[in-house]
Amino acid sequence: MRSRSVGQALRLVVVLATVAAITLLGTRFVPVNATTAGFVYLLAILAIATGWGFVEAATASVTASLCLNFFFLPPVGTFTIAEPENWVALLSFLLTSITVSQLSTRAKRRTQEALDRRQEMERLYALSRAILLIDPSQDVGRQMANHIARIFDLRAVVLLDRLTREIIRAGPEDVPEIEDRLREAALQGTSFHDPLQQTTLTAIRLGGEPIGSLAICGALLSDAAMQALSNLVAIGLEKVRAQEAASRAEAARQSEELKSTLLDAIAHDLKTPLTSIKAATTALLSEAIAPPAQRELLVIADEEADHLARLVSEAIQTARLEAGSIQLARELQSIPPLVSSVLEEMRPATEGRPVAVKLAEPLPVVALDPDLIKLALRQLLDNALKYSPPCSPVEITAETTKDNLVISVSDRGPGIPQHEQPRIFEKFYRLQTHRERIPGTGVGLAIARRIAEAHQGSITVAGRPGGGSVFALSIPLESGKVTL
Repeated sequence: MRSRSVGQALRLVVVLATVAAITLLGTRFVPVNATTAGFVYLLAILAIATGWGFVEAATASVTASLCLNFFFLPPVGTFTIAEPENWVALLSFLLTSITVSQLSTRAKRRTQEALDRRQEMERLYALSRAILLIDPSQDVGRQMANHIARIFDLRAVVLLDRLTREIIRAGPEDVPEIEDRLREAALQGTSFHDPLQQTTLTAIRLGGEPIGSLAICGALLSDAAMQALSNLVAIGLEKVRAQEAASRAEAARQSEELKSTLLDAIAHDLKTPLTSIKAATTALLSEAIAPPAQRELLVIADEEADHLARLVSEAIQTARLEAGSIQLARELQSIPPLVSSVLEEMRPATEGRPVAVKLAEPLPVVALDPDLIKLALRQLLDNALKYSPPCSPVEITAETTKDNLVISVSDRGPGIPQHEQPRIFEKFYRLQTHRERIPGTGVGLAIARRIAEAHQGSITVAGRPGGGSVFALSIPLESGKVTL
C-alpha cells in the first residue's frame, strides 16, 4: 500500500512538471497561441492516459485547463475570460481532454485485461501439462502446490486435501492463520478474497462436492481462472486416486491369478494320490471276497475319494472365478439329469433331509457350461441346507419364461431381511444374525452370481411366503433350443 501511494504521488509530480514545462515552453521560448497550446496539452494528456491511468490524466486535464486560461486566453495573467467564445473553447478543451483520458484509460485497461487473461490461460495450460506429468510415486499434493507457486509466480500456496486432512505449503512465504479457513472451505465449500493482501481462498470441488481447498497469495486471478485452477487441482487429485485404485485392483488381480496358479499346482499334486486311492478302492470293491464290515469301509473310502476329488476341482474353479479368468465350455444340456447329478454329488449332505424336485415339462435343452452350473447349484443348495432347520424341506424347481430358464432353490429358514438382500451376493458378506452361529466364508453366493453373469444371466433372492428364501438362477435361452 505504501509503495503504491508513493508511486502515484511521484507520477502526479511528473504530471504537474510536464504541464508546467509545456506552459513555460509556450510562453517564454516558443510563444504560441491558445489553439496550439491546447493541442500540445491534449497530446500530453493522451500520452499520460496511455502510459499511466485516468487519475494522472484527469489531473493533467484540470491543470492544463487552468494554465490555458491563465497564460493563453485573454485577458492573460488572470483566470477571467473576456470573450464568450473563449469560455466555449476552454470548456470544450476540458471535456475533450477528460473524455480522451477516460477512453484511453479504458482501452488500456481492456488491453491489459486481455493480456492478463492470455497469461492466465498460458499458465493454466502449463499447469495442466505439469499435472499430467506428476510422479504418482512422490507426494502428489506437494508436487501440485510447487507447480502452482512456480507457474503463477506466487508468494505462497496452501493446499488442503480433505481425504488425508494434510495441509501442504509451497512458495517462499507463508499465509498466516489460514488453516481454519481452509478447513471451513473444504467442509462447506466457502470462498475468501482479500485484495489488499492479494490472497484468495477457494474450495476444490469434484462433482459439486468439496474435496479440499486452496489458498494462493501474491496474485489476483480472475474468478474464471481461479475456478479453472481449482478444477485442475481436483482433476489431479482424482487422477492420482484413480491410479492408486487401479494399482490396488491390479495387485489384487495378480494375487488372485497367483492363488489360482498355486491351486492348480496343489490340485495336480492331490489328484495323483486320489487317483491311486480311487483305483485301489474300486479294485477291492470289484472283488466279492471282502467281509461285509470291511466292504462297508471300502465303500466309505471310495465315496470320500470321489468327494475329495470334487472338492479339489471346485477349489480350482472357485479360484479361477475369483481371478476373473472364466472360459465357458458350453454344451447342450438337459436340465433334469443335471439336477440329478447335483443331488447325487450332495447325497451325504442331503441325507435325512426332504428334498423336493419339481421340474416343469417340457424343459428345453440349453447351451451352458455344465460343470460351472452344477457348481452354482451346489452353492445354492448348500446355502439352503445350512440356513434352514434340519428337518425342513428344500425345494428345487425349474421352469422357462419367455427368454430364460429359471432354476430356483427355496428353503424354510429364517429368511433374509429386505435391507440385506442387495448385499447377500457380495464376496465375504454374511448376515449379521448368522455370523457367529453358522460357519461359512461368505463366498458361495458370490461364486454363484459370477457363474450366472458369465452365462449372461442373473441370480436373485426373494422372500418365500410362509418364511424362508427363494434363490433363482436365470440363464438366457439360446435361439436354437430344442424341446424334449
